[in-house]
Amino acid sequence: MSTYRNELPQLTAGLFLADGGLETTLVFDDGIDLPDFAAFPLLESEEGRAALVRYYDAYLSVADRDGVGIALDTPTWRASTDWAAKLGYTTDRMVELHRAAVGMLLERRAAWERPGVPVVITGVIGPRGDGYQPGELMAPAEAESYHRFQADVFADTAADLITAVTMNYEAEAVGIARAAEAAGMPVAVSFTVETDGVLPTGQPLGEAINAVDQATGGYPAYYMVNCAHPTHFVDVLDPEAPWSARIGGIRANSSRMSHAELDEAEELDPGDPAELGALYRDLRTAHPSIRLVGGCCGTTHEHVGVISSMCNPTASVA
Repeated sequence: MSTYRNELPQLTAGLFLADGGLETTLVFDDGIDLPDFAAFPLLESEEGRAALVRYYDAYLSVADRDGVGIALDTPTWRASTDWAAKLGYTTDRMVELHRAAVGMLLERRAAWERPGVPVVITGVIGPRGDGYQPGELMAPAEAESYHRFQADVFADTAADLITAVTMNYEAEAVGIARAAEAAGMPVAVSFTVETDGVLPTGQPLGEAINAVDQATGGYPAYYMVNCAHPTHFVDVLDPEAPWSARIGGIRANSSRMSHAELDEAEELDPGDPAELGALYRDLRTAHPSIRLVGGCCGTTHEHVGVISSMCNPTASVA
């Protein structure tokens, strides 16, 4: 049974953490090969599971240090049916691995959760195509049908919510939100933006959020921005606009590089953690709805530790 599905603590907390760049940490820092950037196959081996546990425990230690809640993402960003089939996985096996992903995070919750430090388990659904380029666009109905598999599997586990990560066009986000609602799961929608703060399709962020809300009756619990440096989107946020108040989380890149530059990079750009932390602090001051803070490509628990310290005056110094 889910612990927080009916009352998500990140909606009311003063500060709530998320983890960071799972895949980039595993590839660039741990030297683990991830075909198609898929982390879920690591659940198949003791060695792979141990690498995932080390990753999650590093973030849990930050939350424990600073006495704040944390939302942990399942390693299922590349676990939708097309990507799984490409890697040779059957539907039945993917059901088992989704359950294993949630089960692993339940174990981490049991080991770390304490009063004042809730651990929320987020079932991650990634885009059908590439995270940076939308490619072939689906209509909302097709996106709902395609993503319903993962939504239904997560609904049958103890996951607390679904998060649609690196959404790069409106219709796919609508489809996932509808699939989550049909499955009885709360959902957060996280959009990717380019260096000018617009979606890869050229659609303004505010327009995308408003469109998803209109198409779903405002079903998403909140929206996020991820996989972009704060300087790429801070200027498009409008404190006076209702859509900005729907943004409840930021999971930014540490690097100022564009998506095209990141795709071509052979080494990870860690950016400046202190600068990143200061930018998060300023964003939260200007936009109080932003409660959930974490990282994306190139960020580690060290980045999130600095962000937590700068956004929480009672936190320890990172």
